[in-house]
Amino acid sequence: MENITTGNEFLLLELTSIQELQPILFTTFLILYMIDLFGNGFILVIVISEPRLHSPMYFFLGNLSCLDICYSSVTLPKLMSNLLSTNKAITFPGCITQLHFFHFMGGTEALLLTIMGFDRFVAICHPLRYTVIMNPQVCSLLAAGAWLTSFFYALMHSVMTARLNFCHSQKLPYFFCDVKPLLELACGDIRLNQWLIFTVTCSLAMASCFLTLLSYFYIIGFLLFQNRSCRVLHKALSTCASHFTVVSLYYGTVALIYIPPTSATSVVQERFVAVIHTTVTPVLNPLIYTLRNKEVKLALRRVFGRKLKLFP
Repeated sequence: MENITTGNEFLLLELTSIQELQPILFTTFLILYMIDLFGNGFILVIVISEPRLHSPMYFFLGNLSCLDICYSSVTLPKLMSNLLSTNKAITFPGCITQLHFFHFMGGTEALLLTIMGFDRFVAICHPLRYTVIMNPQVCSLLAAGAWLTSFFYALMHSVMTARLNFCHSQKLPYFFCDVKPLLELACGDIRLNQWLIFTVTCSLAMASCFLTLLSYFYIIGFLLFQNRSCRVLHKALSTCASHFTVVSLYYGTVALIYIPPTSATSVVQERFVAVIHTTVTPVLNPLIYTLRNKEVKLALRRVFGRKLKLFP
């Protein structure tokens, strides 16, 4: 019989065993975290305070910015504290909580990106009916549906993982708590947990990705075959470019993380991509939308212009 672990904590993986690199990594992650907080925070303030941005597109962008702040806050603070501490432990309740909110935020982002793709489809392909289809009530219901669906999806993973016994080493081979590395330490029957990952998680990700790409397929088809104006085509594609860049970045890193690694090198690459996904992607999202969106840049100038006039 295997000995079941009675401890109530896990030891997280070190990003590097080189002591001299740890303060450098801490400073890098701290800068990224501050950019994430301030960048997404600015977008939230602008979307709320600027009347010209009170539209469905920017309502969902505000949701995405709020989500990115929460997403990086799930893993980065603990990661940074571990870089400066000799104690890399995380309690069992803390580990399950981190797992829950990681999947909660990840699932919500996938669904929000799908909704934002649908919003662009309606705006470009059905402009005369846009305000009717994407009215405030519908937008609120879609956003609430994304958050609630992902909450219960994450709850499924956290509950099913919390019920497991762990009979192997308490050293978690990952820098934060996720389902896959926890299953490597579990003993007993984990087939249901594996089925949830490969069926439910993959189905949610693939369905969201498919529906997002389908929206773009219809947009491009509409612009090429029904509206042949180059000016309209250029304007529509520039409007969608920011969203499509974020979609590509999100699904690209998710695919690299959850495709099963085939070698030790692949495992190292998976961990590196996981760091990029949880730290860099939330930082890039506000930059992508700000740099490529003329309306957001104009709103920034108007908001900061008003504030500067208050302090001559």
